[in-house]
Amino acid sequence: MTSHDIDRHHQAENSRRPRFRLWRKLARSKDGAAAIEFAILAIPYFMIIFAIIETFVAFAAEQLVTNAVNTLGRQLRTGQITYQMNRPDTDMNDVTKFRRAFCEEVSIMIQCSEAEISTPSKLYIDARTFASFAAIPKSIPRKSTAAYADIDPTSFKFTPGGPSTINMLRAYYRWQVITDLVRPYITTIRPSDGSLPSDFLIVATTAFQNENYP
Repeated sequence: MTSHDIDRHHQAENSRRPRFRLWRKLARSKDGAAAIEFAILAIPYFMIIFAIIETFVAFAAEQLVTNAVNTLGRQLRTGQITYQMNRPDTDMNDVTKFRRAFCEEVSIMIQCSEAEISTPSKLYIDARTFASFAAIPKSIPRKSTAAYADIDPTSFKFTPGGPSTINMLRAYYRWQVITDLVRPYITTIRPSDGSLPSDFLIVATTAFQNENYP
């Protein structure tokens, strides 16, 4: 190898060394790594946070609906609300009046429009009298016996009994969910077309025997 070849080889080596040093420096550098990691994890992180918050809010709404059922159930039990007893001061012969009273109880979180009160699409009321506590239904009425089916509101009634009768009051409310991606998959209550629901069905029930009020 001539001296000219050797000089050219050294020059090539010297020109490659800065490039190798640059790549080694970049490989060791951690500047901006936290920002990149956060950008990767931000979406699932915030989805989890929002899902936790939404679950908490849904739980609060569920407790609110349960409290309203217990409150109005107590008024039925004590005769503060009656049905077809010819008592103008206490009679609620129209379910829309009862639904309006229910909406007033949950108005802190759930707002009912007049259209919702007259023709429910989210809030359903089922109040009936039975011959015994054993006759009270223990399952949610559904449109079919398939594994996944929607509730059947056509079976809901508003026919509470008078003094000493056994009654059941049940409320259903479709609570809208956005970030809770797990709940739609675990619920068996789904639309009739089989698609995943975009709401969480809140169900609250109370069973009682009316007092023997005059």
